[in-house]
Amino acid sequence: MSPADAAGPADVVVALDVGGTGMKCALVRPDGTTVHTERHPTDAGRGPDAVVETILDVAEGLAGKARADGRDPVALGIAVPGVVDEAAGVAVWSANVGFRDVPLRGLAEERLGLPTVLGHDVRVGGLAEARLGAGRGTGHVLFVAIGTGIAAAHVVDGAAASGAHGAAGEIGHVLVRPGGPRCGCGRDGCLEAVASASAIARRYAEATGAGPTGTAGDGGPTGTPASAADVADRAAAGEPAAARVWAEAVEALADGLATGQALYDVETVVVGGGLAQAGPRLFDPLRAALHERMTFHRRPRLVAAALGDEAGCLGAALLALDAR
Repeated sequence: MSPADAAGPADVVVALDVGGTGMKCALVRPDGTTVHTERHPTDAGRGPDAVVETILDVAEGLAGKARADGRDPVALGIAVPGVVDEAAGVAVWSANVGFRDVPLRGLAEERLGLPTVLGHDVRVGGLAEARLGAGRGTGHVLFVAIGTGIAAAHVVDGAAASGAHGAAGEIGHVLVRPGGPRCGCGRDGCLEAVASASAIARRYAEATGAGPTGTAGDGGPTGTPASAADVADRAAAGEPAAARVWAEAVEALADGLATGQALYDVETVVVGGGLAQAGPRLFDPLRAALHERMTFHRRPRLVAAALGDEAGCLGAALLALDAR
């Protein structure tokens, strides 16, 4: 019996997707229907203790909202970035939020009295996309989130593995350009250092000598740094520097995804995160470059994520329901 089949008509899951800047929060029915959403600032600069208190306050408030609306909160799912020990319910480490060995599941269960699960933000996003979104109906899905960094989740028959140490899916640290740009992890040439949204913006600024102010397509100053979206636009308009940086990023992404396909042999690759908003400007050349790299491996279907920024909350809810 599925969690949805076992649920009562008024059951909801309290779900939080915690990022370094903000929290996306929801009350979710077991069938994946969202009945209420909220957003709250994380304000990670206050320190991890303050962030934990905010998470607990928000979760408690959502449970109270559910009861006030005649609904029954049956579980709590929390998604956080970084390294997560899902079995122990511990946020092991997160640079964005400042967590280090925070027993978040236990703290939440003590405060709310609800069964709680703790999941990794990208893995729960992949779970939602595989079961409710762009990978629905596919047994083997690789979800790749491309934003400030690059991370992935391998979902098989609706379940995402976390790895022996909670760090599975770090495809952004696959070596694709030996001797290339320095990655935040300390090694040169990682995929993330070439093809993440932040890397594209940084490499474009370096290529144009723009420094902190960026450049317009005609060479004039914009007053703000060029984003990865700006680079995509300028590449499409034929600007040489932008076209070169964009093409290098796409080629690196194809190398990384080809490695992923060699390891996981998936049916569908779902690409999400900010860079996926580039649409055909990303997917058309990336699909062609990935297919060129396939020899005996089957070509995976390459598609854009369908759930947008709701995926984290939906995945956290699914994880909590699975654990009931």
